[in-house]
Amino acid sequence: MGALHPRLLAFLRQLDHHDFRSGERIADRLGLSRASVHGLARQAADLGVMVQSVRGRGYRLAEPLHLLDEGRLATALAPAGFHVLCLAEADSTNLRLQQLAEAGAPHRTLLAAEWQSRGRGRRGREWRGVLGGSLTFSLLWRFRRPLSMLSGLSLAVGVALARAMTRLGAADLRLKWPNDLLRADAKLAGILIELSGDMLGPAAAVIGVGVNLRAADRLAAEVGQPVADLESALGRAVDRNELLAALATELGEVLPAFDQEGFAPFRRAWQELHAWQG
Repeated sequence: MGALHPRLLAFLRQLDHHDFRSGERIADRLGLSRASVHGLARQAADLGVMVQSVRGRGYRLAEPLHLLDEGRLATALAPAGFHVLCLAEADSTNLRLQQLAEAGAPHRTLLAAEWQSRGRGRRGREWRGVLGGSLTFSLLWRFRRPLSMLSGLSLAVGVALARAMTRLGAADLRLKWPNDLLRADAKLAGILIELSGDMLGPAAAVIGVGVNLRAADRLAAEVGQPVADLESALGRAVDRNELLAALATELGEVLPAFDQEGFAPFRRAWQELHAWQG
């Protein structure tokens, strides 16, 4: 997927869903020409954010847009020991967090990006998203148990994601072995876990998660398979900060139990959610 214009997110932060904002005022605030502002509106549309433009009135978001707020997330998740980083853009949140882990990033580091230019899924597949309509993040978890005892980790993570979204009001969620969250047999979220450490010593996992929030039809056309989105499941717009905090909080409950007891405490829950159990 393409790269973001350096000023695109700043432009989107100037806009509102309810009221038009003057193009001239936006241009002045960003230090750009009016033509450049119009170009930013076009790129936003190309990436999935529809911006309405009306001569004499300015620009307005066609639907609510909740950009990531690092300060808000850090405040919400600090009591649970998370260290939050939000990036405007990353090639891959997993790759970026792996680099930070090798440099000594602390346990429970959570890295989220507004946009991934080279998001990855299993088997080298590309993870595609919509600007503002997807949530992509990675979590560094340092386990006391060795690599040889991390079997079932992706399944436990799936249980955590399903629990958190169910609490937000989503129904009919199912898990597909080993790393997909489904709704009505369509992919709602994916998990990519990359491990490091010793077979007999402490291990670390970078747990990557991608969630589709809206624009399922657009994504389905791009990836060539059925896609579900969370806003359709909930019947309302989703604040991505609220969602990320909910998912991280649930992971913060599930992963310590997994470190202590392995997959056994989650086996029954996973089987109840398994899309094709039996």
